[in-house]
Amino acid sequence: TKQFYHCFGCGAHGTAITFLMEHAGLSFVDAVKDLAGMYGMKVPDDRSSPESAERARQDKDQRTRLIETLERANAFYRLQLKASPRAIDYLKGRGLTGQIAARFGLGYAPAEWRGLAAAFARYDAQELVDSGLVVLKDAADGSTDRPADDDDARLATAAAARRYDRLRDRITFPIRNTRGEIIGFGGRVLDRGEPKYLNSPETPVFHKGEELYGLFEARQAIRERAHVIVVEGYMDVVALAQHGFAHAVATLGTACTPMHVQKLFRHTDAVVFSFDGDAAGRRAARRALEAALPHASDTRNVRFLFLPAEHDPDSYVRDLGADAFERAVSNATPLSTFFMQTVAEGCALGTAEGRSQAVANAKPLLTQLPDGALRLQLLQALAELAQLDVRDLKRLVYGKAPSAGPALHAPRRSGPLRRAALTPHERAVVSVLACPAVWPTLEPLQRRLLSEGDSAAAQLAAWFAALLDSGSPSP
Repeated sequence: TKQFYHCFGCGAHGTAITFLMEHAGLSFVDAVKDLAGMYGMKVPDDRSSPESAERARQDKDQRTRLIETLERANAFYRLQLKASPRAIDYLKGRGLTGQIAARFGLGYAPAEWRGLAAAFARYDAQELVDSGLVVLKDAADGSTDRPADDDDARLATAAAARRYDRLRDRITFPIRNTRGEIIGFGGRVLDRGEPKYLNSPETPVFHKGEELYGLFEARQAIRERAHVIVVEGYMDVVALAQHGFAHAVATLGTACTPMHVQKLFRHTDAVVFSFDGDAAGRRAARRALEAALPHASDTRNVRFLFLPAEHDPDSYVRDLGADAFERAVSNATPLSTFFMQTVAEGCALGTAEGRSQAVANAKPLLTQLPDGALRLQLLQALAELAQLDVRDLKRLVYGKAPSAGPALHAPRRSGPLRRAALTPHERAVVSVLACPAVWPTLEPLQRRLLSEGDSAAAQLAAWFAALLDSGSPSP
């Protein structure tokens, strides 16, 4: 009834909204939408037209159908794993137990071209294509294949004949969002086939540049260990969890993006990127550095771990043991050090030309870094390297001595859970949503300040005000 929570063990506290933001890693708007959904209420995303509302309803219905389809496919794959001694032997050979396989929901896609027909009464259903589970034979030439009319059995048979399972003879890894919903799959070959890993395509529910494999399963461990390890493959995540590193996640066959980093920082203030020590690993680390810089603040810690070229995290922890990997993580390279290594790479620093090249390399990176002590120290280090005065370097990088830039203030940690980063306006809206009795006591000007504007928080306040004015009960 008090509409807030407090943990007497760690001191974490807040409202229902901040709890979802901190515990599930949701944004402010997503947290409010989830809470509204629990009470059968809808938060409008766009109040401009009935057409927009109808599109939103259709998108939601499609999303529900696709997730239900993916969940059913996962149940099928898990049953197939139990019935496949070859797939079970493969997982055992990788050092995985049945317990860890069950925890991540691993399965097996049979070698048949249309294995999913055993799980779905209508193999020609459009949801199988839209979810990425089934491929159309003629998709490559740009043609589209819509579901046949149910009354025309001949056309339905022809449509089904042009379809086949995307994942065949592969270990399946269900990919979950932060709500725990399955939104896609990764598949790994059992033998030496190519490609070694195969992901779901981009779909209405799955976007590779935003999602991280294993994040849902790793949330609690990330809070307990106070950092997250980012690796490059599903098997690395599962193998590390098997050896006690349950706080590992992986990108999904794509370079690390700012969206990935932003999502990680909702769960922890410390990120360790793990890469192979070869040239490809260095290139991937450079892209991760570029993605991390816009979110690097004075209270956040980003490090880079480079394993020997002959190892990935899976082989490293199996061959050398958990203690060796723990030491490697502890000795990972700080962002500041890797930044300086990156900008100086290939530059003849003993010459004016080489030092100038290092400054040119650093310029696009420094402009991404928020204002703060970290940026100032990197400028000072680069000025020493380039044998320049800091003020001259600032003019070269920013065109003039920079004013306070887009400072990014990360919240201080309060116990295992992170405090949510809310603007003053959002905090005020949260307070009103948490205690509806406050609204009638506000002056008209205060109500307008809360509900006017285009921000998500203002729209939520306006929706809430309309709800109370209509006499509807508050949740």
